[in-house]
Amino acid sequence: MKLVPRGTNELSSPWIQAGRLAFLALYAVTVLAALVWAFSNVRQIDPQNRAVVLHFGALDRIQNAGLLLAWPRPFEQVILLPAADRVIERRVENLLRTDAASQADRVASFATPISDALAGSGYLLTGDAGVVQLDVRVFYKVTEPYAFVLQGEHVLPALDRLVTRSAVTLTAARDLDTILVARPELIGADSQAAERRERLRGDLVQAMNQRLADLTATGQGVGIEVTRVDVQSSLPGPAVNAFNAVLTASQQADKAVANARTEAEKLTQTANEQADRTLQVAHAQASERLAKASADTATVLSLAKAQQQGTDPQMLLRIYRERMPKILGQAGSVTTVNPKDDSRLIIQGAAQ
Repeated sequence: MKLVPRGTNELSSPWIQAGRLAFLALYAVTVLAALVWAFSNVRQIDPQNRAVVLHFGALDRIQNAGLLLAWPRPFEQVILLPAADRVIERRVENLLRTDAASQADRVASFATPISDALAGSGYLLTGDAGVVQLDVRVFYKVTEPYAFVLQGEHVLPALDRLVTRSAVTLTAARDLDTILVARPELIGADSQAAERRERLRGDLVQAMNQRLADLTATGQGVGIEVTRVDVQSSLPGPAVNAFNAVLTASQQADKAVANARTEAEKLTQTANEQADRTLQVAHAQASERLAKASADTATVLSLAKAQQQGTDPQMLLRIYRERMPKILGQAGSVTTVNPKDDSRLIIQGAAQ
């Protein structure tokens, strides 16, 4: 008979073996989780990013691109930020017209006007009482990582408010034509208008950076700097339609004036031609009449001259004899009376 030590069956029991395996698995999982936790903040920082390491909530160091070695939470916290030379784009939605206002524009009419709360949404008032809409895109850099991390989710709303305030101030200090080309007919007359419109972007960047510096001076900085601003200005839809109507009317008026001037020039040329033609005909007729009158009076003038000078005393009688037969030939009958004799002499006229 073989003797079995006491407790051998209990140690080789399936339950005991299962419990031992479960313990080993739990131990391995615990060790693995501990390793993962221990190396959770060991990571590679990309070139376009940098890391801010907070040691128990306080700024400890800033790690640029490369391998980051940091203690796991809650000892140290790693926050990824854009690199110092990385530019971030932000479109300011506060300056745009809201969807409700745009919808109200499409359905508005004289019977259902837009409410005051929606009428001015997305529009800025200029210095000459004009209205303009600005679509602003801001490009900024993170210059103070700790301030940026400290402000956290308040950075972008603060940036939107600063852009809105600066845009309102600058547009109120300018007239409409220094913001956008509202009246093209003034471009040729004002050579500095384009320069003033281009200067708006630089003034907007300067105003925002000045306000960011003021926040930093009071200990409320957001840790960013604006590098560039893209501004797309436009007029409200009704104003665009009104400007287009005015421009169309001006073009039609200019066209009508040009056509009227052309017609007037044609009429003037036709009148001048007719006047020249009439004057030429009048000169020709006058010359012809003058020549005829001169021919008709040549005999009388020569007779008068001869009578005055006494060079040809028989000229009058000769002319009388030449002309009388022709004159008498035109008459049906001729009666001649001698004033020195009371008898009458009747001469039959020649037949026509």
